[in-house]
Amino acid sequence: MSLNIHFLGGASTVTGSKYCVEHGGKRLLVDCGLFQGYKQLRLRNWNPMPVAAADIEAVILTHAHLDHSGYVPLLVKSGFKGRVHASSGTRDLCQILLPDSGHIQEEDAFFANKHGYSKHEPALPLYTKLDALKSMDHFHVERWGKWFEPIPGWKAQFSSAGHILGASSLLLEVAGRRVLFSGDLGRPDDSLMNPADDPPSADTVLIESTYGDRSHPVENISEELSVALKRVAARGGVAVVPVFAVGRAQAILHCIAQLKAQQRIPQSLPVFLDSPMAIHTTALLGKHMGEHRLSAEEVHAMDHVATMVETPEQSKALVKHHGPMVILAASGMATGGRVLHHLANYVGDHRNMVVLTGYQSPGTRGATLASGSATVRMHGKDLAVKAEIVQLTSASAHADANQLLAWLKKMPAPASQVYVVHGENSAADTLRQRIERELNLRAVVPEHESVWPA
Repeated sequence: MSLNIHFLGGASTVTGSKYCVEHGGKRLLVDCGLFQGYKQLRLRNWNPMPVAAADIEAVILTHAHLDHSGYVPLLVKSGFKGRVHASSGTRDLCQILLPDSGHIQEEDAFFANKHGYSKHEPALPLYTKLDALKSMDHFHVERWGKWFEPIPGWKAQFSSAGHILGASSLLLEVAGRRVLFSGDLGRPDDSLMNPADDPPSADTVLIESTYGDRSHPVENISEELSVALKRVAARGGVAVVPVFAVGRAQAILHCIAQLKAQQRIPQSLPVFLDSPMAIHTTALLGKHMGEHRLSAEEVHAMDHVATMVETPEQSKALVKHHGPMVILAASGMATGGRVLHHLANYVGDHRNMVVLTGYQSPGTRGATLASGSATVRMHGKDLAVKAEIVQLTSASAHADANQLLAWLKKMPAPASQVYVVHGENSAADTLRQRIERELNLRAVVPEHESVWPA
């Protein structure tokens, strides 16, 4: 009987990761992510999956970012009955991320109905906060380096992938074949996370390619951020920093704490973390000591460098503060959440600044801002962009092309097949060519919903 992979997401795009492994009438879903970015991608979230949820035996998550986990509540709502296997860090983060995702979708639907700019009557959330909370009952924690059986006779094992808390690579053994899913690989020189474990031997590898067509610059995040924040502080402006609540927010806070301690930015510069999700994620660093590079003292300093903004009322009250100040708020690509209100308040003033802290998927507001557009659309309106836009080039938590190739080279024996996934077409195909040319491996960029042998 054949062993196949059905690419239901994360194929020829950097979002919506879902890989359905099929053998002997059994189906296992590796990652269960939401599509984000362009509207035509986001609309896929509303389409029934080609594989019925009730026909999937189990789910394994490589990590908690919504483009890898955010579809879980809808899968459960659609009839999935099995377990969702995840590392401890991934489970803890999903307890924060998934209910927040449901809440944001409810808020967006309410706002669209209230202001009448939805094309659907009424606008509905993809799933609710309650749906997300119910889906957490399906989670089952697995330890790195320990074999488990997601399906009887199928063996699986996690190893560390760096990137964020709990992020894992996954080795799957089925029908005498070994299939390795890289997950999102972190940078070996990341300021926050430990480097990824070396890959085990495998017949087939699925490797991410977010940065498959580029190398990270030699600049460091401390230098980039200190120059930007000193500049906006000197002119009394407000720096709005869209951050991913998991990973990027903590890296930026750690950097700001260091810059203030080194007196490289004004110690009096007010900093606000306006994201309950990021606040709770920051607290998790203390629970998962050893998974990251920070000492207890550094975790404490990071936790105290900013004023934590919990409630919507506190968030709205920030507009009464005058600059200079720094506001960190989710989401990192400005696709939703509290950061939209801060952008609406501050993007129209030349004294202010928007600091983009990582990869901006095409079709997101973050990508619009990064492109230098004169306007950005929020809440049904086109707003003039007069604030200075700064894109940090050194803040990414993803391995670059050279680091991805270096990880593949560490495999004890060459794989017979490599599938290049989780990247835009240019990035994925550039990495494919390098894998074939430099490593002499057979590599393919699978198309969305295609089926390939494992």
